[in-house]
Amino acid sequence: MKQLYKIIFLTLITYSFGLSYNISTFAQSAFDDPGARSSGAQSGDLAPVSKDIDTGSITLGSSSQTVLLFRNDGTKPIQTKDISLYPSSNVSATIGENECAASPLPPNAVCAISMSVKGLQPGNFRIEMLLRHDGRAKLITSAVKGMVERSLDTTYDVINDLETIPSELKFGALKESRPLTRSIVLRNITSKPVKIASVFIESNEQAGYTLRTDCETLLSGEACIATVTWAPKQKGPSTGVLVVEHDGPTGIVSVVLDGEYNPNAPSQVGVFPDAVPGKGLLTASQIEVDFGDEIESTSAITVSLVNVGDDPVILGDISLANDDGGLKISEFGCKNGTLLKPVEACPLTIKWDPVRTGNVLDNVQIRHDGARGILVLPIRGSATKTVNKDSQSIVYNSNDPLSNVQPISANDLKTEKSVNKKSSTNVVSNQTGSLEGYRITSLGLSSAIVSGPGGSRVIFNDQETVIGAVLWRVNIQNSAVEFINNNQTILLLFDKSLSFGSQSSDQQATNQNTSNDDTVN
Repeated sequence: MKQLYKIIFLTLITYSFGLSYNISTFAQSAFDDPGARSSGAQSGDLAPVSKDIDTGSITLGSSSQTVLLFRNDGTKPIQTKDISLYPSSNVSATIGENECAASPLPPNAVCAISMSVKGLQPGNFRIEMLLRHDGRAKLITSAVKGMVERSLDTTYDVINDLETIPSELKFGALKESRPLTRSIVLRNITSKPVKIASVFIESNEQAGYTLRTDCETLLSGEACIATVTWAPKQKGPSTGVLVVEHDGPTGIVSVVLDGEYNPNAPSQVGVFPDAVPGKGLLTASQIEVDFGDEIESTSAITVSLVNVGDDPVILGDISLANDDGGLKISEFGCKNGTLLKPVEACPLTIKWDPVRTGNVLDNVQIRHDGARGILVLPIRGSATKTVNKDSQSIVYNSNDPLSNVQPISANDLKTEKSVNKKSSTNVVSNQTGSLEGYRITSLGLSSAIVSGPGGSRVIFNDQETVIGAVLWRVNIQNSAVEFINNNQTILLLFDKSLSFGSQSSDQQATNQNTSNDDTVN
């Protein structure tokens, strides 16, 4: 009987020990199925609701979203920390939204972590997740598995280690003779670094493709840019291939380059070019210098040269195409070295003394450092008479009123007195135009006859006479007459084109007028 009691006692002790051992072992495991635990189990730790998740099939090149649930089986709140992913080489995985890290997870509560999985190459895949927390175990793991399948259309399967965006570079149809630049993004879509050995373009030299890139080593998910410039050298289709060599399993990736150059038919170039950013643009107030028809005397036309660009323009050489047509460019105004800032202008004066009758066909050429570099203005006109330069006037010892004018400052404008003072000191009378149209038709030793708009009159040496409402002192020389007013001197040459008969009659008229004056005196 005592032996029976002893056996029963030992059996109870063994059962109790085994039960407590199983409970203790169960409580220490954080990865068993929570549903398999008994109602009397001790508190555990942070654990995945499902340790292995099967996502099924993923189409090659597409992404799939997977949600992983974690539960706090302990008695205290647990704070999750960083997460590490270890995917297979044929997929890439990234963490999306992490609710578990928002705040400490209370006991018996559940949180979710989303994961994005992208298929890179066909085949089975597995992703191991390592989650760190401040619970007793400190670490837990969970796994996601599935399969990457090819799409129905396998032509566009992305099976390379480097993804190219775009996969084909099309420049389209180019009509203007200007280069086009496009970019290609190279992205590492694997879970391992990819080192790029070289990037180059295979094409015909006439295709006109050039490459610029600094791609070297790309970590998982990193990208770089390669820029391709297309400047075709001949008309028609232009094709090429961008080749990228790397140390990944495939070793190489390519992008097709395609374009077609169909330039517009050439058209007549306008006088003024189109505006170019960062360049000055020289234009004129007229597209041509037209003197008109039936020109019988000296004529002059002034054209304004204007910089309408957004950068300064420096004028260079200004010249005529033909030097024997009687045309002359004034030395005042626009000249070599003139700087025109944006919207500034300068005057360009062209004088014409017809040397023969008929039409004049010439042009003025203005070189500069702006857009196009040269401005050409045609010069047109028709003369019915020639200009005898022997009868023209010569002006010397003359003050140019414009050259002596001093600017009036803002302070000077405050008082009327200062303004009047500036005006009186800077305005210099210039009487050059008073003798316009006058010429010497007869010349003697001490007298001469001047013919002009007011008729003919006799003038005498070292005497004063009024011509053109200006009082002149006369100085008769051998073949010319000087007219002096203050510090201005104008020399009228004797008109040698007059006939001998005309000269004799004019001389007789001079002598007769002289004798009449002596009789009156």
